[in-house]
Amino acid sequence: MSRLHLPATALDRRRFLGLAALGGSAFALAACGGPSTAGTGDAAAEDATDYSGVTPASTIDFWSTHPGQSQAVEKELIAKFEAAHPEIKVNLVTAGANYEEIAQKFQSTLASKSGLPAVVVLSDVWWFRYYMDRTIAPLDPLIAQLDWDLGDYQDSLVADYQYDGAQWAMPYGRSTPLFYYNKDHFKAAGLEDRAPATWAEFEEWAPRIAEANASAPGYLTPFTYPELAGYAAWTMQNNLWGNGAAWSDGFEITCDSDEAVAAFQWMQDSVYGDAKWAGVSSTDAAADFASGAVSSTIVSTGSLVGILGNAQFDVGVGFLPGGSVDGPVCPTGGAGLGIPSGVSPEEQLAAAMFIKFVGEPENTAAFSAATGYMPNRKSADMSAVLAEKPQIQTAMDQLAQTRTQDFARVFLPGADQEMAKTAAAILTQQKDVKESLGALKSTLEGIYESQVKPKIDA
Repeated sequence: MSRLHLPATALDRRRFLGLAALGGSAFALAACGGPSTAGTGDAAAEDATDYSGVTPASTIDFWSTHPGQSQAVEKELIAKFEAAHPEIKVNLVTAGANYEEIAQKFQSTLASKSGLPAVVVLSDVWWFRYYMDRTIAPLDPLIAQLDWDLGDYQDSLVADYQYDGAQWAMPYGRSTPLFYYNKDHFKAAGLEDRAPATWAEFEEWAPRIAEANASAPGYLTPFTYPELAGYAAWTMQNNLWGNGAAWSDGFEITCDSDEAVAAFQWMQDSVYGDAKWAGVSSTDAAADFASGAVSSTIVSTGSLVGILGNAQFDVGVGFLPGGSVDGPVCPTGGAGLGIPSGVSPEEQLAAAMFIKFVGEPENTAAFSAATGYMPNRKSADMSAVLAEKPQIQTAMDQLAQTRTQDFARVFLPGADQEMAKTAAAILTQQKDVKESLGALKSTLEGIYESQVKPKIDA
């Protein structure tokens, strides 16, 4: 069962009650996409392979975590691909339950130098280390070989996988975080049927929401922060950016700035302050929300289909709330597909053909319909999907107001988990905010100096 962390003093009328037994896998949270950068290097030319005389491999393995409960639609897309390309068989392999597990499996396979897949799901916080180690292939020569026109892709989603003058992956299950709210709870509180425009506005709403729904079975809190073991560092960029802060400015670590300290102090106060209007999910914020235990949360669009299928109330979605500083406050999200550099040119060519096929407009629309992820193509016909799940339109609209992620989260190996540990210390242990963020800065600077700078300067 999924439970929330609330301070002990807040356990009077919002006691820990058993939440609905919703499988955590039903709400697979997608990590967000990495920042786009324009390097001056010539990595694509340096690593280029001539595919002009290459025959595609007859069999390739596709390693996936099935983000957003996508295994069934992945099998459908593979069947369509094999029908269009009967000379190529694609083996779908469940390589992990989440992005960390597939990354660990991929790393161990790289070390053994055997059994590599031809296509692998790459999360935003893992692909850059593979670029640094040159264990994924630049896609540019494959794009040229296949006359692969990228102009119809959502520009920002393709750019998320560019570095050093090359394309290192292609978008797959892409998302933004959304503000999910229980329409029934909001109505009971006499609120408008919409997400709050700012966090300050929601802070005004929270007492009304709590009072109006206090007697609902299992009710805990007006809002829950996402589970800190997941991708809290992704969604909390919203709170930082809205306060004029960030995890980093380029590779300069800024997580202990006055603005960042103020943002995290506000979050800590929302859990431990007098109002105590927020909690922290211990396992799965999407499941907590769908059970009716909390009135609102922020999780990925990749959780949308699971939430709609399990919630026994009307689900509302909206843009992420803004802060005191104008500008985009929503990060892009989701996984990409990459090709290992250690497989044969024949496998690489077949893999690129498969990735191109999966990204065709009708196929990305089908993937979106099955999962809630955004379509990666501008021309994808989403009319049928939106008729059934109109909430996806909000995610598509929000894409125009997104911001590329902070380098510190996605380009520093292990930084995402270090940020989550710090957030846990602040939000579940009530540790001193300034001291915690100062210690995090030292840790992140150490990662950059030891693991990143030597490779990107080489």
